[in-house]
Order: sequence, then C-alpha cells, then structure tokens
Amino acid sequence: MKDSRELAADIVRALEDKKGEDIIVIDLRDITVFTDYFVIATGNNVPQVQAMSDAAGDAMTKNGVEVTNVEGYQSANWILMDYGDVIVHIFDKESRSFYDLERIWKDGKFIKAEEI
Repeated sequence: MKDSRELAADIVRALEDKKGEDIIVIDLRDITVFTDYFVIATGNNVPQVQAMSDAAGDAMTKNGVEVTNVEGYQSANWILMDYGDVIVHIFDKESRSFYDLERIWKDGKFIKAEEI
C-alpha cells in the first residue's frame, strides 16, 4: 500500500485533472496526530467542486482506501473528505477565503502541488 504522501500526490493529480485551482498540501505530521496531510483545492462552481470530490474519491478507491467521512457534498461550498492519514478540503472561492485553513494551519509545512 502507498504511504500517505503518495496518496496525497494521487489526490492532487485527480484534482488537477478536474481543473482544481490553488492546490496545496500541508504536511501536518510534526504538529498533530490525527492526520498526516491536508490537501486543499478550490473549484469555481458547484458542479466542478463535486466533480473534484468524485475524482479524489475515485483515486483513493483505486488505491484501496475507503473514505471515513464526507461532509458538504450537496452544498459543495466546502467538501471535506476524511481518509485518515489524508484529509481533503475542496472549497468554492468564497468559502476558502472565509475559512482560511492555510492561516489556521500555518505551522504545517506547505507543499506546492507540483512538488508533491
């Protein structure tokens, strides 16, 4: 089975395939015990945000990883997908700016999508 960084990289590729924007990964291994990585991305509208979520889910299913919980799929302003070692946050632009997870988790190590 792939390690959590490789799983995060697969999710990033899936989000990129659906034209996700501002994709970042935050390495949280040194500051929390509940997950290794956050993958954060932005979509432009409800169908795109949902398609990005579907693509991330498909990527994890191909890796044999089951989702623990999904929140926000219907409204699609913030979809949270919990895979244990990797947590995916897919936002619309307004919600991403409002919740500002990057500020909240600023002590993590930020990894650009192209570097994962």
